[in-house]
Amino acid sequence: MKNTERKDLFPGALEMMVLQTLSGQPLHGYALVQHIQRNSNDLLQVEEGSLYPALQRMLKSGLVKADWGVSSTGRRVRIYEISEAGAKHLAQEVRSFERMLEGIRLVLSPVKP
Repeated sequence: MKNTERKDLFPGALEMMVLQTLSGQPLHGYALVQHIQRNSNDLLQVEEGSLYPALQRMLKSGLVKADWGVSSTGRRVRIYEISEAGAKHLAQEVRSFERMLEGIRLVLSPVKP
């Protein structure tokens, strides 16, 4: 992706990606960033300045839980885990996103005679 191209995510996209990632396993913030970047084939790059405020919002709203742990490099890190409420929220958001994507697909598809 060229540096001049916009990479902004739509509202809620980061939250969905974080919750989906955490549904696989608990991770610390840097590992979340790396997972999203790697699994998007480097199309998405999450800035730490966006991730950590989002994680704090999700903690406050009960979508994720966090405990202190130690990273593979021996650093003290906060490990995030999806909560039951977070799993329910993720399912609802994915359904809503899929409906929106279907609507966009219908609008963008060629007009049938």
